[in-house]
Amino acid sequence: MGTLDFSVLMRHSDRFLEGFLNTIQVSIMALIGSFILGAILAIFRISPVKPLNWIGTAFVEFIRNIPLLLVVFFFYLGLPALGISLDGFVSGTLGLTIYTAAFIAEAIRAGIQTVPRGQLEAARSSGLSYVQAMNLIILPQAIKIVLPSIGNQFINLVKNSSILAVVAGMDLMYFADLVNSDTFQPLSVYTIVALFYLVLTLPLSFLVHYMERRFGQSDAEARSTKGKPKKNKPAGQVTM
Repeated sequence: MGTLDFSVLMRHSDRFLEGFLNTIQVSIMALIGSFILGAILAIFRISPVKPLNWIGTAFVEFIRNIPLLLVVFFFYLGLPALGISLDGFVSGTLGLTIYTAAFIAEAIRAGIQTVPRGQLEAARSSGLSYVQAMNLIILPQAIKIVLPSIGNQFINLVKNSSILAVVAGMDLMYFADLVNSDTFQPLSVYTIVALFYLVLTLPLSFLVHYMERRFGQSDAEARSTKGKPKKNKPAGQVTM
């Protein structure tokens, strides 16, 4: 009981594998959903349309200042009171998506505000609508700027997916609790679970660091190229 026994993994490989695959599934779904919703909320927060600005600000500030568990419980325990029943997997995925989207929205908003406002005005004057200018000109630059912050939120999302165990969401932690109740080997079971989470989060962490260095290097090269003085042609030279 007090020593590591990795044979637990072999004896209960079916449960660990099912939980691992479900954790991957919920992480991917929540990652995509939170990024899309976060981008929309970020645009709302800086929108010149006051109602949209109020909605985006109220949503982000409210979600960011309450625990993730309460958001998940709203879908799992609150909606049934309104006649809408969701299972633990769906409730956890929705809660995780909405909670993460609030933090991604703040990261993207900060990135948008670092882009010179003249670019938005130039895009609007060229005939683009506000939404088109955001999607085509501003957002790509903003996301590139705050990519490390967004990447860290995605890593946190994978770790926060363990919240599904509280609502029987069939994730890795849920099955780990079942295995532990059968084997009474918590040290071995949860060490194995930690290794599974590392398999998911370490590649993401390396990818974020790589992209951060890559974009930083490309920006540095662009600035150095922009700063180089142009060579003047020799007097009297004729260009054919």
